[in-house]
Amino acid sequence: MQAPAGAPYSRILGFGAYRPSRVVSNEEMCTIIESTPEWIEQRTGITERRWSTKEETLAVMSESASRQAIERAGIAPEQIDLVIVATVSHHQITPGLAPQLAYALGAGTAAAYDISAACAGFCHALAQADALIRTGAATHALVVGAERLSQITEFSDRSTAFLFADGAGAAVVGPSDTPGIGPVVWGSDGASAEVIHAPLTTEWEGEGLPKLKMDGQPVFKWASTSVARKTVEMLDRAGITVDELEVFIPHQANNRITDAMIRTLRLPEHVTVARDIKKQGNTSAASIPLAIETLYAEGQGHSGQVALIVGFGAGLVYAGQVIVLP
Repeated sequence: MQAPAGAPYSRILGFGAYRPSRVVSNEEMCTIIESTPEWIEQRTGITERRWSTKEETLAVMSESASRQAIERAGIAPEQIDLVIVATVSHHQITPGLAPQLAYALGAGTAAAYDISAACAGFCHALAQADALIRTGAATHALVVGAERLSQITEFSDRSTAFLFADGAGAAVVGPSDTPGIGPVVWGSDGASAEVIHAPLTTEWEGEGLPKLKMDGQPVFKWASTSVARKTVEMLDRAGITVDELEVFIPHQANNRITDAMIRTLRLPEHVTVARDIKKQGNTSAASIPLAIETLYAEGQGHSGQVALIVGFGAGLVYAGQVIVLP
């Protein structure tokens, strides 16, 4: 049997993003739940979030973000031979969104599949793309994180309803002669599976979709301690020190969790920290690529910078790696 021969390394060639058109302020949110705009912002850092319209389907958002990423990567759609979509809100048991997306983009013969790793989904998918390119199973991969969490938000739960939002982010990954994606550090804690879940029942609510349920306090504690400690390991696995890090892009779940990770990492002041949650809300698998897009748009993200990305969420699962921004 012949050993597979792939690229020595992989790197991200381009990012793309789609933000839904509807902006929902904290003031509007407080017409739905009993709260105050100030309380929501203090607890989470969120001042507004994006919700998709009826026309802004998961497929529409994913295709738009993907086309932008492909254009920025400077490749043709038919060069993509792997499509991985990370999502928990493609409400169809089968087929997955990825094969349909590949066909819509003009990459119809690509290997294509969905993964469900919640808010860590983008980092999981990126790790898979990196590994498959380095083994020779793929040459150019499209990694997408896309969610419509507003469809499965439990609006009667005033402790979580203001958190969730919609959007899509994409990245094209290709071969490289130099390291562009570091080793992934990932893991799970299935014993705590029930603290974030969307159960299927015999009597579905609302439009027939399961609703997200979350016990916020244990999630906050786990992310702020256990996952925060894993960020140090992510730097170690990549062979860089915290002083060499230039950008930190955690899953946009809560600004207080981000602050806890900053303390654990002992981030120097020169490191740029993504705070996209303020205007976007929590978009689960789409969170990290959307945050990267904002850094570029605001002039805080630049090609060649060394960045640490880390996702964490339902499962409980986490994943993260060091990347070089395209």
